[in-house]
Amino acid sequence: MEFADFVAARGRALYRYGYVLTGNAEDAADLTQEALMRLGKAWSRVRRRDDPEGYVRTTMARLHISTWRRLRRERLVAQVPETAYTDGGLDGDEGLWHEVGALPPKQRAVLVLRYYEGLPDEEIADLLGISRGTVRSQAARALDKLRVRRADPGAARSRAEDAAQGAAGVDSVNGMGTGRVR
Repeated sequence: MEFADFVAARGRALYRYGYVLTGNAEDAADLTQEALMRLGKAWSRVRRRDDPEGYVRTTMARLHISTWRRLRRERLVAQVPETAYTDGGLDGDEGLWHEVGALPPKQRAVLVLRYYEGLPDEEIADLLGISRGTVRSQAARALDKLRVRRADPGAARSRAEDAAQGAAGVDSVNGMGTGRVR
């Protein structure tokens, strides 16, 4: 397979992967382009390994991580875009993808690599340059944030009130003090 054939066959899938990583159409296009440029330079070496897509996806993940490590801040723009980008290849739950996009970059990267790419914790840790425990804690925190955002706001408030009452020694069933101080 030649480089141009690979780009024609896998370009859209790589762009979607970039979109899931970045949460932004323009950044996804830049990320995909940069990764494909690097693949083009290394094509003769990479195509012999029978996994050029793995090379590009790893390159994209590392480039994305380098970018958010460098920036680490929200970029303000002078003008808000008129229309939003919607990618039909993201399994149909657009609201969930917006919420994933609102997560901090490291948590988003962990979730994408774990659930979208299906990588084990050890590979994610190697890719991101963090420990396996950090991968698990970042995933747990991200999933907790997503659960709170997707849950019924009234139910979340009631659970928080129950927890506060329990910590104060109040029985959540009848509102009476339990006589225990925690």
